[in-house]
Amino acid sequence: MKVCSLFCGIGGIDLAFAQAGHEIVWANDNDKFACMTYRHNFPNAPLIEADIRTVDKSSIPDCDIVAAGFPCQPFSICGKQKGFNDERGNLFFEVGKVIDAKKPKIVFLENVANLTEHDNGKTFNVIHKELAGRGYYIRYIIADACDYGIPQHRTRTYIVAFKDKTACDNFRFPEKVPLEKYINDIIDTSVKVDDRYYYSPDNLKYDRLQKAITDDNQLYRFSDWGIQLSKDGIAFTLKANMGTYPNRVPIIKDNFGIRSITPAECLALQGFPTAFTFSDTVPEREQYKQAGNTVCIQIIKNILRDIGI
Repeated sequence: MKVCSLFCGIGGIDLAFAQAGHEIVWANDNDKFACMTYRHNFPNAPLIEADIRTVDKSSIPDCDIVAAGFPCQPFSICGKQKGFNDERGNLFFEVGKVIDAKKPKIVFLENVANLTEHDNGKTFNVIHKELAGRGYYIRYIIADACDYGIPQHRTRTYIVAFKDKTACDNFRFPEKVPLEKYINDIIDTSVKVDDRYYYSPDNLKYDRLQKAITDDNQLYRFSDWGIQLSKDGIAFTLKANMGTYPNRVPIIKDNFGIRSITPAECLALQGFPTAFTFSDTVPEREQYKQAGNTVCIQIIKNILRDIGI
């Protein structure tokens, strides 16, 4: 099916759709560095780098699916939770304008788990009304990526809305699957990375890390409450603030020392293939931010298996 992708970021949702056999006919984002990464990996994709509010919706190609990972910060429990009072929260209503212009068969939305609870459920009710009021039938799930093959605790809300009621009735979200890969299956600790990622013994944080790291199969990171560690070989949620606060980048002990994981390893923990890379033109702080802002590929691919109509 033909897919129009809004707030596409580096293209995580788009990659999942492409891997599932669908065609991205139009994509849009306003972040110049995210667009650099997108173009680097989708060189032939019709990406429009612009504020969606300035885009003439009638100029968007016809499509079967509108997909949108609309800005999640206004609804996240990690943010100020201003919701629709946040300018970024109001960007959701641009999705409605695209739906009005293109009338797709399916709408696919991804956002934070807190979306359904924000403002005592009022935010989700607005989203539901915006879709139902346009004649769509809605299914949604709150799912953790580690239940679908990715060793990361990343709980998100996924909404699939169908224009056809029978298609909605026939749709089922995927069943959970046993986790078969863990952190050390994704990150090869026998391979030395660039020296800049390693903590040197004269670093003030080195001794704290040395004492805290008691299990080489886990990730660690500094938090407001001390040093946090993962459990059971499953990574904690990768966050966009990795690009703002370098000490929030996860830390691992490999065969050569204690180090931060690389941006490429962050992508791997999101389920991206090794062929998906960052351009040298994208600063590393932006690479970490992008890796924390994107989606887990596998869970979306699993959802898409039954999305056909």
